[in-house]
Amino acid sequence: MEHAVVNLKKGEGRFFKAGGLWIYDNEIASVTGGFADGDLVLVRDFDGYCLGRGFINTHSKIRIRMMTRRKDQEIDESFLRMRLQNAWEYRKRTADTDSCRLVFGEADFLPGFVVDKFSDVLVVQSLALGIDRMKETLIRLLKEILAGDGIIIRGVYERSDAKEREKEGMERRKGFLGEAFDTQVEIQENGVRYLVDVQDGQKTGFFLDQKYNRLAIQRLCKDAKVLDCFTHTGSFALNAGIAGAREVLGVDASELGVEQARKNAALNCLENRVSFLCADVFDLLPELEEKKELFDVVILDPPAFTKSRNSVKNAVKGYREINMRGMKLVRDGGFLATCSCSHFMTYELFTQTIRQAAKSVHKRLRQVEYRTQAPDHPILWAAEESYYLKFYIFQVCDEK
Repeated sequence: MEHAVVNLKKGEGRFFKAGGLWIYDNEIASVTGGFADGDLVLVRDFDGYCLGRGFINTHSKIRIRMMTRRKDQEIDESFLRMRLQNAWEYRKRTADTDSCRLVFGEADFLPGFVVDKFSDVLVVQSLALGIDRMKETLIRLLKEILAGDGIIIRGVYERSDAKEREKEGMERRKGFLGEAFDTQVEIQENGVRYLVDVQDGQKTGFFLDQKYNRLAIQRLCKDAKVLDCFTHTGSFALNAGIAGAREVLGVDASELGVEQARKNAALNCLENRVSFLCADVFDLLPELEEKKELFDVVILDPPAFTKSRNSVKNAVKGYREINMRGMKLVRDGGFLATCSCSHFMTYELFTQTIRQAAKSVHKRLRQVEYRTQAPDHPILWAAEESYYLKFYIFQVCDEK
């Protein structure tokens, strides 16, 4: 089948040529041939050199999402199977696959397609029009690949309810893909059991990207008094509890999240040592400070305070305040775990913000370690949106 041809302006396509997968609307000089949104097109540089094939969508600023750099590569079932097989082989080598992200969009060279595996259930997110058309084929192939390793998938749930779909001119969508099943799925991670709500939980139901960061705080928590802020469904708090913390308080503004966290604590027989409070963290921390409460470990895992470049300044204020408040609640020689999950809050900016926070409250930080997202969320160099999670552990010392 003949594809329409997209011709780039001279000097454009820099992001793609550096290793990314996107061509932006303002980089295109012309399109020759007929096409519909979501179709595959051939992309040529200004001098006619072929750059590969990708999906076009005139509704999106990301005009083309590239699928291959080879001009003669057909985007057929065998190509999709190869991409999915590669993604699965990578996870088997690098991560605990009982529950993990199986496909991470652009970082697995399948732009806009995300799949999380929770035990024997898949949760699918499709965020780009071209890949959305292939969704059923991709799911069937993925189930076949997993079955080849003896893993039978009980059900598939779609969580394509993110705002990004609207930028692609698509409606948000959620629901069963195939047979209905119980959407409360039990998983185990780092020795902790969780009930994951794949239907109504945030994003795909559970934040798998923090898996090994949760494990990293376990060794700091034995016999400790721990505060876990923005606990969501209790994951850091429960890792602290399972590691032998004597007292843990998890805080979140979502009643649904806190309710789920309490169920998870009961599931692990930790309800006597791990408790949860529904409150606004920004309001609660000054109250705890006023009461002169101190903790051995404070964990700050806030939602992304910025989802665009325009709101970065306000986000910096939020991160600075939350870190200042958190540091004040750590006893001298205790530990602070702090993170940002926004890729607009770069490593440099996040580091600078924490430095400013420490200076403001006269604390000295000794870095224990710096971490990013778990390896089942690979960071594709040159695709900067795939590097989003920054995670620090510090020892907090009073200035003396």
